[in-house]
Amino acid sequence: MPPHNSPIPQLAKETGICDVTLYNWRKQARLEGLAVPADGKNPERWSSADKFAVVLETASLNEAQLGEYCREKGLYVEQIAAWREACLQANADGETQTTAQREQAKKDRKQIKRLERELHRKDKALAEAAALLVLQKKAQAIWGDGEDE
Repeated sequence: MPPHNSPIPQLAKETGICDVTLYNWRKQARLEGLAVPADGKNPERWSSADKFAVVLETASLNEAQLGEYCREKGLYVEQIAAWREACLQANADGETQTTAQREQAKKDRKQIKRLERELHRKDKALAEAAALLVLQKKAQAIWGDGEDE
């Protein structure tokens, strides 16, 4: 756990505790709602669930408690503030987001159709070129090269 965020295999070597036990302890801590990252990554690379758990844990803390929490977890107050803002923005304007997502999905479908048509056209052209090449080779095999005459 923070602030050290040591990977479990390294921690198992240092402490002599079986790594399976350490994985189980981490899993139990996550089930209890503690913000425990999946590995020794820096906090900016934590999963969204871990960041959200930190935001929930710190929602009722005052500045002094928040500072102490940050020191324990190896975080910065600014990181938690940014994560809190991201959580608020995620639910701020759901209708606008869904409209934008629908428009983006519509654009994506149009582009996919256009690319599929282009791919189909190129496949046809390639098949035609391959057929012409085969016919040319067969004609040469039957009648020989035209340079002999």
